Amino acid sequence: MMVKQTFLWYNSSTGTPDSSQASGAYIFRPNRTNPIPIMLRNNVLTKVYQSNLIQEVHQEFSPWLTQVVRLYKAQRHAEFEWTVGPIPFQDGFGKEIITRFDSDIKSGKQFFTDSNGREILERVKDHRDTWFYNVTEPVSGNYYPVNSRIYIKDDKKQMTILTDRSQGGSSLQEGSIELMIHRRIQHDDGRGVGEPLNETGQFGDGLIIRGKHFVLLSSPAKSASLHRNLAEQLYMAPSISFFKASADWQIKYNLSGSFLHKNLPANVHLLTLELWDSNTALIRLEHQYEKDEDPDLSTNVTVSFKNLFVSFDVLSVREVSLSANQFVEDATRLKWKVMDSDQMMPSNKKPIPVSPKTLNVLLSPMQIRSFLATIKGH
Repeated sequence: MMVKQTFLWYNSSTGTPDSSQASGAYIFRPNRTNPIPIMLRNNVLTKVYQSNLIQEVHQEFSPWLTQVVRLYKAQRHAEFEWTVGPIPFQDGFGKEIITRFDSDIKSGKQFFTDSNGREILERVKDHRDTWFYNVTEPVSGNYYPVNSRIYIKDDKKQMTILTDRSQGGSSLQEGSIELMIHRRIQHDDGRGVGEPLNETGQFGDGLIIRGKHFVLLSSPAKSASLHRNLAEQLYMAPSISFFKASADWQIKYNLSGSFLHKNLPANVHLLTLELWDSNTALIRLEHQYEKDEDPDLSTNVTVSFKNLFVSFDVLSVREVSLSANQFVEDATRLKWKVMDSDQMMPSNKKPIPVSPKTLNVLLSPMQIRSFLATIKGH
Protein backbone atom coordinates (compact mmCIF):
# COMPACT_ATOMS: atom_id res chain seq x y z
CA MET A 1 0.00 0.00 0.00
CA MET A 2 1.39 3.39 -1.02
CA VAL A 3 0.80 6.24 1.48
CA LYS A 4 2.02 9.85 1.37
CA GLN A 5 1.57 12.27 4.25
CA THR A 6 1.67 16.06 3.92
CA PHE A 7 0.74 19.17 5.88
CA LEU A 8 -1.32 21.89 4.24
CA TRP A 9 -3.36 24.96 5.15
CA TYR A 10 -6.69 26.37 4.09
CA ASN A 11 -6.93 30.13 3.67
CA SER A 12 -9.81 31.28 5.88
CA SER A 13 -12.64 33.06 4.12
CA THR A 14 -13.42 36.64 5.15
CA GLY A 15 -16.69 36.58 3.23
CA THR A 16 -17.72 36.36 -0.43
CA PRO A 17 -20.22 38.14 -2.71
CA ASP A 18 -22.61 35.22 -2.10
CA SER A 19 -22.22 35.22 1.69
CA SER A 20 -20.61 37.54 4.20
CA GLN A 21 -19.95 34.60 6.54
CA ALA A 22 -16.29 34.52 7.61
CA SER A 23 -14.38 31.60 9.00
CA GLY A 24 -13.90 31.83 12.75
CA ALA A 25 -14.14 30.17 16.13
CA TYR A 26 -17.43 28.40 15.32
CA ILE A 27 -17.37 28.37 11.51
CA PHE A 28 -14.91 26.58 9.22
CA ARG A 29 -15.17 28.20 5.79
CA PRO A 30 -12.09 28.22 3.55
CA ASN A 31 -11.98 30.60 0.58
CA ARG A 32 -10.76 27.91 -1.82
CA THR A 33 -11.13 24.15 -2.18
CA ASN A 34 -7.43 23.38 -2.66
CA PRO A 35 -5.26 23.73 0.46
CA ILE A 36 -1.75 25.16 0.23
CA PRO A 37 1.25 22.87 1.01
CA ILE A 38 3.42 23.75 4.00
CA MET A 39 7.05 23.37 3.03
CA LEU A 40 9.90 25.78 3.62
CA ARG A 41 12.04 24.22 0.94
CA ASN A 42 11.53 21.77 -1.91
CA ASN A 43 12.47 18.93 0.43
CA VAL A 44 11.52 18.23 4.05
CA LEU A 45 14.52 18.25 6.40
CA THR A 46 14.78 14.67 7.65
CA LYS A 47 16.86 12.75 10.18
CA VAL A 48 16.55 9.01 10.85
CA TYR A 49 17.31 7.31 14.18
CA GLN A 50 17.27 3.55 14.70
CA SER A 51 17.72 1.15 17.59
CA ASN A 52 16.78 -2.43 18.37
CA LEU A 53 13.39 -1.30 19.72
CA ILE A 54 12.36 1.75 17.73
CA GLN A 55 12.80 3.61 14.45
CA GLU A 56 12.25 7.38 14.36
CA VAL A 57 12.09 9.82 11.48
CA HIS A 58 12.41 13.49 12.52
CA GLN A 59 10.97 15.93 9.96
CA GLU A 60 11.00 19.72 9.68
CA PHE A 61 8.42 21.09 7.24
CA SER A 62 8.89 24.70 8.32
CA PRO A 63 10.30 26.55 11.36
CA TRP A 64 6.85 26.29 12.96
CA LEU A 65 5.89 22.73 11.93
CA THR A 66 7.84 19.61 12.82
CA GLN A 67 7.01 15.93 13.17
CA VAL A 68 8.41 12.68 14.57
CA VAL A 69 7.27 9.40 13.00
CA ARG A 70 7.80 6.37 15.26
CA LEU A 71 7.60 2.66 14.60
CA TYR A 72 8.19 0.37 17.57
CA LYS A 73 9.37 -3.20 17.24
CA ALA A 74 6.52 -5.69 16.69
CA GLN A 75 4.00 -2.84 16.58
CA ARG A 76 1.28 -2.87 13.90
CA HIS A 77 0.75 0.88 13.79
CA ALA A 78 2.90 3.94 13.08
CA GLU A 79 2.82 6.92 15.43
CA PHE A 80 2.89 10.45 13.97
CA GLU A 81 3.65 13.12 16.59
CA TRP A 82 3.36 16.63 15.19
CA THR A 83 4.18 20.03 16.69
CA VAL A 84 2.47 23.00 15.05
CA GLY A 85 2.83 26.69 15.85
CA PRO A 86 3.04 29.49 16.42
CA ILE A 87 1.19 29.88 13.11
CA PRO A 88 2.55 32.98 11.28
CA PHE A 89 -0.04 35.72 10.90
CA GLN A 90 1.90 38.77 9.69
CA ASP A 91 0.60 38.29 6.14
CA GLY A 92 -2.97 38.87 7.35
CA PHE A 93 -4.25 35.48 6.20
CA GLY A 94 -6.20 33.15 8.45
CA LYS A 95 -4.71 29.68 8.34
CA GLU A 96 -6.43 26.36 9.12
CA ILE A 97 -3.82 23.61 9.28
CA ILE A 98 -4.51 20.04 8.19
CA THR A 99 -2.53 16.84 7.88
CA ARG A 100 -3.43 14.70 4.88
CA PHE A 101 -2.72 11.05 4.14
CA ASP A 102 -2.99 10.11 0.45
CA SER A 103 -3.06 6.46 -0.59
CA ASP A 104 -3.83 4.18 -3.54
CA ILE A 105 -7.01 2.87 -1.85
CA LYS A 106 -9.99 2.89 -4.24
CA SER A 107 -12.43 4.36 -1.72
CA GLY A 108 -14.54 6.43 -4.11
CA LYS A 109 -16.56 9.01 -2.16
CA GLN A 110 -17.00 6.76 0.88
CA PHE A 111 -15.30 7.11 4.27
CA PHE A 112 -16.10 6.23 7.87
CA THR A 113 -15.94 8.08 11.18
CA ASP A 114 -16.88 7.15 14.73
CA SER A 115 -20.02 8.71 16.18
CA ASN A 116 -19.27 8.45 19.89
CA GLY A 117 -15.87 6.80 20.20
CA ARG A 118 -17.44 3.35 19.65
CA GLU A 119 -19.91 3.04 16.79
CA ILE A 120 -18.87 3.70 13.19
CA LEU A 121 -20.90 5.71 10.66
CA GLU A 122 -20.56 5.60 6.90
CA ARG A 123 -20.03 8.98 5.26
CA VAL A 124 -20.36 9.80 1.55
CA LYS A 125 -18.93 12.97 0.08
CA ASP A 126 -21.56 15.51 -1.04
CA HIS A 127 -24.42 13.24 0.06
CA ARG A 128 -27.02 12.95 2.81
CA ASP A 129 -29.19 9.85 3.15
CA THR A 130 -32.45 11.54 4.07
CA TRP A 131 -32.54 14.72 1.97
CA PHE A 132 -31.16 16.25 -1.21
CA TYR A 133 -27.86 17.92 -0.39
CA ASN A 134 -27.16 21.17 -2.23
CA VAL A 135 -23.37 21.59 -2.21
CA THR A 136 -22.53 25.17 -1.29
CA GLU A 137 -19.47 24.46 0.89
CA PRO A 138 -17.53 21.64 -0.82
CA VAL A 139 -14.87 21.46 1.92
CA SER A 140 -16.49 22.25 5.26
CA GLY A 141 -19.78 20.66 4.17
CA ASN A 142 -17.99 17.32 4.08
CA TYR A 143 -16.20 17.68 7.42
CA TYR A 144 -17.39 15.48 10.31
CA PRO A 145 -16.45 15.11 13.99
CA VAL A 146 -13.75 12.51 14.57
CA ASN A 147 -13.73 11.60 18.26
CA SER A 148 -11.49 8.55 18.01
CA ARG A 149 -10.99 7.28 14.43
CA ILE A 150 -11.55 7.74 10.72
CA TYR A 151 -10.89 5.28 7.91
CA ILE A 152 -11.19 4.55 4.21
CA LYS A 153 -11.16 1.16 2.51
CA ASP A 154 -11.67 -0.84 -0.65
CA ASP A 155 -12.00 -4.59 -1.17
CA LYS A 156 -8.37 -5.32 -0.26
CA LYS A 157 -6.96 -2.43 1.76
CA GLN A 158 -7.93 -0.20 4.67
CA MET A 159 -6.23 2.83 6.22
CA THR A 160 -7.38 3.73 9.74
CA ILE A 161 -6.23 6.79 11.68
CA LEU A 162 -6.87 7.12 15.41
CA THR A 163 -6.69 10.55 17.02
CA ASP A 164 -5.61 11.59 20.51
CA ARG A 165 -8.41 14.19 20.77
CA SER A 166 -11.61 15.17 18.98
CA GLN A 167 -10.88 16.74 15.59
CA GLY A 168 -12.65 17.52 12.32
CA GLY A 169 -11.90 15.22 9.41
CA SER A 170 -12.94 14.18 5.94
CA SER A 171 -12.03 12.37 2.73
CA LEU A 172 -12.31 14.92 -0.06
CA GLN A 173 -10.40 12.87 -2.62
CA GLU A 174 -10.41 9.16 -3.37
CA GLY A 175 -7.83 7.39 -1.19
CA SER A 176 -7.32 10.44 1.03
CA ILE A 177 -7.93 11.30 4.71
CA GLU A 178 -7.44 14.76 6.16
CA LEU A 179 -7.68 15.99 9.76
CA MET A 180 -7.73 19.54 11.10
CA ILE A 181 -5.01 20.02 13.72
CA HIS A 182 -4.63 23.79 14.32
CA ARG A 183 -6.26 27.12 13.36
CA ARG A 184 -5.39 30.81 13.59
CA ILE A 185 -7.89 33.23 12.06
CA GLN A 186 -7.86 37.00 11.56
CA HIS A 187 -11.62 37.70 11.45
CA ASP A 188 -14.57 37.13 13.78
CA ASP A 189 -17.26 34.82 12.44
CA GLY A 190 -20.06 36.83 14.09
CA ARG A 191 -21.33 33.87 16.12
CA GLY A 192 -21.02 35.33 19.60
CA VAL A 193 -17.34 35.29 20.56
CA GLY A 194 -16.82 38.86 19.43
CA GLU A 195 -13.17 38.43 18.47
CA PRO A 196 -11.04 36.47 15.97
CA LEU A 197 -9.71 33.02 16.80
CA ASN A 198 -6.23 34.45 17.35
CA GLU A 199 -4.90 33.21 20.67
CA THR A 200 -1.51 34.80 21.33
CA GLY A 201 -0.32 32.37 23.99
CA GLN A 202 2.24 32.75 26.74
CA PHE A 203 4.79 34.71 24.71
CA GLY A 204 2.43 36.73 22.56
CA ASP A 205 3.26 35.08 19.24
CA GLY A 206 0.59 32.34 19.14
CA LEU A 207 -0.25 28.88 20.44
CA ILE A 208 1.84 25.76 19.90
CA ILE A 209 -0.08 22.50 19.52
CA ARG A 210 1.37 19.01 19.89
CA GLY A 211 -0.58 15.85 19.18
CA LYS A 212 -0.46 12.34 17.79
CA HIS A 213 -2.09 10.29 15.08
CA PHE A 214 -1.89 6.51 15.03
CA VAL A 215 -2.01 4.97 11.55
CA LEU A 216 -2.98 1.37 10.80
CA LEU A 217 -2.66 -0.24 7.37
CA SER A 218 -4.25 -3.65 6.87
CA SER A 219 -6.92 -5.62 5.08
CA PRO A 220 -10.58 -4.75 5.86
CA ALA A 221 -11.14 -8.20 7.39
CA LYS A 222 -8.42 -7.63 10.01
CA SER A 223 -8.79 -3.89 10.58
CA ALA A 224 -11.55 -3.96 13.19
CA SER A 225 -9.62 -6.21 15.56
CA LEU A 226 -6.57 -3.95 15.18
CA HIS A 227 -8.20 -0.55 15.65
CA ARG A 228 -10.57 -1.73 18.40
CA ASN A 229 -7.67 -3.14 20.45
CA LEU A 230 -5.49 -0.10 19.79
CA ALA A 231 -8.32 2.25 20.78
CA GLU A 232 -8.71 0.46 24.11
CA GLN A 233 -4.98 0.78 24.77
CA LEU A 234 -4.98 4.49 23.92
CA TYR A 235 -8.24 5.68 25.46
CA MET A 236 -8.30 3.37 28.49
CA ALA A 237 -4.63 3.75 29.35
CA PRO A 238 -3.89 3.66 33.10
CA SER A 239 -3.12 6.92 34.84
CA ILE A 240 0.42 7.14 36.18
CA SER A 241 1.10 8.67 39.59
CA PHE A 242 4.22 9.07 41.71
CA PHE A 243 4.97 9.14 45.40
CA LYS A 244 7.94 9.10 47.71
CA ALA A 245 8.67 5.43 48.41
CA SER A 246 10.27 3.83 51.42
CA ALA A 247 13.12 1.35 51.13
CA ASP A 248 10.79 -1.64 51.66
CA TRP A 249 8.00 -0.56 49.29
CA GLN A 250 8.52 -3.59 47.05
CA ILE A 251 7.77 -5.85 50.03
CA LYS A 252 4.83 -3.85 51.39
CA TYR A 253 2.92 -3.47 48.14
CA ASN A 254 1.71 -5.87 45.49
CA LEU A 255 3.18 -4.46 42.28
CA SER A 256 1.52 -6.72 39.75
CA GLY A 257 -1.48 -8.95 39.37
CA SER A 258 -5.02 -9.06 38.05
CA PHE A 259 -8.48 -8.47 39.47
CA LEU A 260 -9.72 -11.39 37.36
CA HIS A 261 -9.28 -15.12 37.73
CA LYS A 262 -9.53 -15.59 33.96
CA ASN A 263 -9.28 -13.51 30.83
CA LEU A 264 -12.43 -12.01 29.38
CA PRO A 265 -13.34 -12.91 25.79
CA ALA A 266 -11.41 -10.89 23.20
CA ASN A 267 -14.50 -8.87 22.26
CA VAL A 268 -15.58 -7.98 25.82
CA HIS A 269 -14.36 -5.08 27.95
CA LEU A 270 -14.91 -4.59 31.67
CA LEU A 271 -16.05 -0.99 31.43
CA THR A 272 -16.89 -0.32 35.09
CA LEU A 273 -16.05 -1.98 38.40
CA GLU A 274 -17.13 0.35 41.20
CA LEU A 275 -17.66 -0.63 44.84
CA TRP A 276 -20.73 1.11 46.26
CA ASP A 277 -20.33 -0.43 49.72
CA SER A 278 -18.82 -3.56 51.24
CA ASN A 279 -21.62 -5.74 49.79
CA THR A 280 -22.49 -3.99 46.49
CA ALA A 281 -20.61 -3.30 43.28
CA LEU A 282 -21.60 -1.64 40.00
CA ILE A 283 -20.34 -3.72 37.06
CA ARG A 284 -20.60 -2.77 33.39
CA LEU A 285 -19.62 -5.05 30.52
CA GLU A 286 -19.42 -3.91 26.90
CA HIS A 287 -19.21 -5.73 23.61
CA GLN A 288 -16.53 -3.83 21.69
CA TYR A 289 -17.47 -4.82 18.14
CA GLU A 290 -20.25 -3.92 15.75
CA LYS A 291 -22.32 -6.38 13.78
CA ASP A 292 -20.49 -7.80 10.72
CA GLU A 293 -17.36 -5.82 11.61
CA ASP A 294 -15.15 -8.85 12.21
CA PRO A 295 -15.69 -12.44 10.99
CA ASP A 296 -14.99 -13.92 14.44
CA LEU A 297 -15.46 -11.16 17.01
CA SER A 298 -18.73 -9.60 15.82
CA THR A 299 -20.78 -12.37 17.40
CA ASN A 300 -22.83 -12.80 20.56
CA VAL A 301 -20.70 -13.71 23.54
CA THR A 302 -21.42 -15.00 27.05
CA VAL A 303 -19.55 -14.02 30.21
CA SER A 304 -20.11 -15.62 33.60
CA PHE A 305 -19.76 -13.65 36.83
CA LYS A 306 -19.07 -16.91 38.70
CA ASN A 307 -15.51 -17.12 39.95
CA LEU A 308 -14.56 -14.12 37.81
CA PHE A 309 -13.08 -11.72 40.35
CA VAL A 310 -10.10 -12.41 42.59
CA SER A 311 -11.04 -10.36 45.65
CA PHE A 312 -14.75 -11.18 45.86
CA ASP A 313 -17.50 -13.50 44.66
CA VAL A 314 -20.65 -12.31 42.91
CA LEU A 315 -23.68 -13.78 44.72
CA SER A 316 -26.47 -12.20 42.65
CA VAL A 317 -27.07 -9.37 40.18
CA ARG A 318 -29.88 -7.01 39.16
CA GLU A 319 -29.63 -5.29 35.81
CA VAL A 320 -29.86 -1.50 35.81
CA SER A 321 -30.00 1.20 33.16
CA LEU A 322 -26.78 2.52 31.65
CA SER A 323 -26.74 5.40 34.14
CA ALA A 324 -27.41 2.92 36.99
CA ASN A 325 -30.32 4.93 38.40
CA GLN A 326 -33.15 2.52 37.54
CA PHE A 327 -33.68 -1.23 37.48
CA VAL A 328 -34.31 -2.50 33.96
CA GLU A 329 -37.45 -4.41 34.94
CA ASP A 330 -38.96 -1.15 36.26
CA ALA A 331 -38.06 0.97 33.23
CA THR A 332 -40.89 2.37 31.06
CA ARG A 333 -39.64 3.92 27.86
CA LEU A 334 -41.28 6.67 25.83
CA LYS A 335 -42.86 5.27 22.66
CA TRP A 336 -43.70 6.88 19.34
CA LYS A 337 -45.15 5.97 15.97
CA VAL A 338 -43.04 5.69 12.84
CA MET A 339 -44.29 7.62 9.81
CA ASP A 340 -46.49 5.55 7.48
CA SER A 341 -46.60 2.71 10.00
CA ASP A 342 -48.72 1.63 12.95
CA GLN A 343 -45.69 0.15 14.69
CA MET A 344 -44.67 1.72 17.98
CA MET A 345 -41.00 2.37 18.66
CA PRO A 346 -38.98 1.24 20.47
CA SER A 347 -40.18 -2.32 21.00
CA ASN A 348 -40.75 -3.85 24.44
CA LYS A 349 -37.81 -6.17 23.95
CA LYS A 350 -35.84 -6.66 27.16
CA PRO A 351 -32.32 -8.08 27.57
CA ILE A 352 -32.13 -11.79 28.27
CA PRO A 353 -32.22 -12.09 32.08
CA VAL A 354 -29.19 -13.32 33.97
CA SER A 355 -29.79 -16.75 35.47
CA PRO A 356 -29.20 -16.73 39.27
CA LYS A 357 -27.67 -20.20 38.95
CA THR A 358 -25.12 -19.61 36.20
CA LEU A 359 -24.76 -15.82 36.41
CA ASN A 360 -24.19 -15.86 32.65
CA VAL A 361 -24.44 -12.52 30.80
CA LEU A 362 -25.16 -12.53 27.05
CA LEU A 363 -23.78 -9.58 25.08
CA SER A 364 -24.65 -8.80 21.47
CA PRO A 365 -22.48 -6.55 19.24
CA MET A 366 -22.06 -3.00 20.64
CA GLN A 367 -24.21 -3.80 23.68
CA ILE A 368 -23.40 -2.41 27.12
CA ARG A 369 -25.08 -4.02 30.14
CA SER A 370 -24.91 -2.66 33.68
CA PHE A 371 -25.50 -4.57 36.92
CA LEU A 372 -25.71 -3.96 40.62
CA ALA A 373 -24.04 -7.00 42.09
CA THR A 374 -24.31 -8.36 45.60
CA ILE A 375 -20.82 -9.49 46.50
CA LYS A 376 -18.95 -11.28 49.25
CA GLY A 377 -15.31 -10.49 49.85
CA HIS A 378 -12.69 -13.17 50.29
